[in-house]
Amino acid sequence: MRLEFLGAAHEVTGSCHYLQLGDKHILVDCGMEQGADLYENQQIPVNASQIDYCLITHAHIDHSGLLPLLYSHGFRGNIFATKATCDLCNIMLKDSAHIQMFEAEWKNRKARRAGRPEIEPMYNMEDAQGVLNHFVPCEYEKIMELSPGIRIRFVDAGHLLGSASIEVWGTENGEEVKIVFSGDIGHGNKPLIKDPTYLEEADYVVMESTYGDRIQPAPPDYAAELAQVLKQTFQKGGNLVIPAFSVGRTQEMLYFLRRIKSEHMLPEYEDFITYIDSPLAVEATSIFQESVSECFDDEAKALVHQGINPIGFAGLKTAVTSDESKMINFESRPVVIISASGMCEAGRIRHHLKHNLWRKESTILFVGFQVPGTLGNQLLNGVKQVRLFGENIEVKARILNLRGLSGHADQEHLLHWIGAFQKKPRRVFVVHGEDKVTDQFAAEIQKSLGIEAVAPYSGDCYDLLTNECIAQGSREAKMKKTKDTRASSNVFARLLAAGERLLSVIRKNEGLANKDLAKFADQVNSLCDKWSR
Repeated sequence: MRLEFLGAAHEVTGSCHYLQLGDKHILVDCGMEQGADLYENQQIPVNASQIDYCLITHAHIDHSGLLPLLYSHGFRGNIFATKATCDLCNIMLKDSAHIQMFEAEWKNRKARRAGRPEIEPMYNMEDAQGVLNHFVPCEYEKIMELSPGIRIRFVDAGHLLGSASIEVWGTENGEEVKIVFSGDIGHGNKPLIKDPTYLEEADYVVMESTYGDRIQPAPPDYAAELAQVLKQTFQKGGNLVIPAFSVGRTQEMLYFLRRIKSEHMLPEYEDFITYIDSPLAVEATSIFQESVSECFDDEAKALVHQGINPIGFAGLKTAVTSDESKMINFESRPVVIISASGMCEAGRIRHHLKHNLWRKESTILFVGFQVPGTLGNQLLNGVKQVRLFGENIEVKARILNLRGLSGHADQEHLLHWIGAFQKKPRRVFVVHGEDKVTDQFAAEIQKSLGIEAVAPYSGDCYDLLTNECIAQGSREAKMKKTKDTRASSNVFARLLAAGERLLSVIRKNEGLANKDLAKFADQVNSLCDKWSR
């Protein structure tokens, strides 16, 4: 019975943990890294085809985004997640595949002109569609048996629609061990969704620490603050551009904008137009509206029962096609533009930045965490010029940050969450935080609560029966290969994975009738003869 840390270890994104319970191989989250990589992530210790189950805490790409790649390398097991997470992954993974393919094609056009080798996308739409067939929707609070000796349960984490902490019970050699994976923990009092659920017991806890080094001030009235930004921007004749994650943050901004209109906070501009310029955000908003009973908090439910759409209002428009997106830039009056991606690394937001960054009348308002190394982080840190679509763009627009608007709990709320365990865990593993933050928060858990805590690195592996570290990963910080190099090697990586999957299938067929084994061997040899050099 062992737990190995692969991603989001001394880093914020790319969550992935490997759990071996008896003869079963389990991944908890399978996320994509966003922004610069500080540490080299270890590979999954078994072939993708040997993974029996994946458990997904929530739909954000840094927790689910590599599932199509896992599928392309041979994974065919079941993926367990809440119903809302399944619904959101259905659109987010396809959107991610579209971005991978679009960026590869764009880079290949440039590569062909320059005589450079072409690259392959990390994964394609076929991979995304394929892995979606393996999702199994789960209800909150319901215990499910995956196999003899392994049970799981999802409880609301209050971070995103459908987000969950996952309880896992595993029995080996007659001894039962319970592991809790916190997922991303919400701070409570978020619009639309419920507060996080507090748990009472676990032997081990794997918990996030995104804001483990800070105490957030009491949240202001975000609708009132947003109304002030709108007024100042519209008075100058500029646009308010909001880079926002399509899932979660976009819907929160719609909630605040509805309040501004319904409570007449902006009487001078009550008829202002808001565009959601993201096909993904449009689909996600529909999923939010379909998840009232399962995921909405009491306040949002009350609005629905009164016939009020919590995230809809007059003047709200959507841009789905690229032509509709382009037409926004021809609006004669100031507008609000909510577009993805939230860190400005891809998507339509980059076009709106190109058209608005150079305008001193416009405002760029950030409403979410910006990973170091991303364009969003650079803009917040005062960069004076950026390069977009082959052009150098001067940054003259006002750059603002709506502080405190986060889906993550701060240090106080995180300590309250882990402190709610009535039976102290044997050990807490602190993950999903910046390099120094993970160590600081682990030390704070030990100091404040007297619970043994450690911040593992990628490759660290623990025996859960003995509570001992049985392998250590590298502690050396370094920058990883560029995206282009990683993408171009993906085809050969898929071939290697296919070969390993073939070996796995061969081993599973031991004991088959000799006639069938001989036929199988002939087919393998024929394939080898065809491709032998």
